[in-house]
Amino acid sequence: MRRKTSARLRLSAVLLTTACAAAGLTATGLAPAAAADPAPAPESRQPASPALLDAMKRDLGLTPAAARERLADERQAVTTERAARKAAGAAYAGSWFDAARGRLTVAVTQRSAAADVRKAGADTRMVEHSAAHLDAAKSRIDALKAPKNVASWRVDAKANSVVVDVVAGHRADNDVETFLRKARAAAPVQVGTVANAPSTFAAGTVGGDPYYTGNVRCSIGFSVHGGFVTAGHCGRAGAAVRGWDGSDIGTFQGSSFPDNDYAWVSVGNGWWTVPVVLGWGTIPDQLVRGSAEAPVGSSICRSGSTTKWHCGNLLAKNETVNYSDGTVVHQLTKTSVCAEGGDSGGSFISGDQAQGVTSGGWGNCGSGGETWFQPVNEILQRYGLTLHTA
Repeated sequence: MRRKTSARLRLSAVLLTTACAAAGLTATGLAPAAAADPAPAPESRQPASPALLDAMKRDLGLTPAAARERLADERQAVTTERAARKAAGAAYAGSWFDAARGRLTVAVTQRSAAADVRKAGADTRMVEHSAAHLDAAKSRIDALKAPKNVASWRVDAKANSVVVDVVAGHRADNDVETFLRKARAAAPVQVGTVANAPSTFAAGTVGGDPYYTGNVRCSIGFSVHGGFVTAGHCGRAGAAVRGWDGSDIGTFQGSSFPDNDYAWVSVGNGWWTVPVVLGWGTIPDQLVRGSAEAPVGSSICRSGSTTKWHCGNLLAKNETVNYSDGTVVHQLTKTSVCAEGGDSGGSFISGDQAQGVTSGGWGNCGSGGETWFQPVNEILQRYGLTLHTA
């Protein structure tokens, strides 16, 4: 942000200096947290902000009371998952949050481990394949060349297999059948269907509150000390970046796409970073207080320069996505949140914990869709960055 920008941006700085004392403010979007290999952040006990509750009502159909209860259950699930995974050891086969019951379920391959997992506070399910086995199997599928109508593949803890999603109407295509045959030789596979092939969410230059590189518009992810993180497909290392007002921000210092989809941009030229996410007048600017990874099944919200705030559910982790232009990105997290062009690079958050930056998806915020994000902690570790926290 620049000192000569509008009153709205000045308000962000004021918010930063006063928010630590503001008992009612909880982050729900862009910002900050831990260091390069972040320790789990303390869990916030502050009440959810009205903006977050409104978004969860609009996108998840939850009353304010139900949303508060779900957020509390999800905070507990994050803590439980860490303890349960340690208790399961080599028998760990993945986990997921059951929103209807407000509890975490952990899959295990050994009955002897189940008792220890239950003592940690999680429900258990006996399965055949461990998480380590399925991750190794998925890596073998990653080495295959995917045709354009194979949308993505991931380890699914509930299914205890690798799920390969195929674009509807193309299941019988010869190249799809060939890929599936090779995948089944490498791993236990189930086949799913998606409505459309995913694509990235960059856009041509239009008005709004974004950043620009060349004629591409994307969204800022999370502030780090010295800059911000965003999506790799938005710009290559060395590319110049302009702010929403057209002035120079800085330069892409590192970028990886495809295979990964992350980047970081240095900030200078009179701009500075603060640990907030802008609400663009739609919601108040919000703070983020950590980056503890939410389990599958948790609610999650996304902030971007095109569609602002939208919420949904965290559907899967470590998914390999085959975008419609033929680029493949690994280790993405899948959500039911909608997005549109220009939202690329924007922030994903669960409760008040930063989760990642928007990579791509399919659909839109009128008819719905799905999106994937690059986990934020991986970006920090890759570049040795420290998130700017409140």
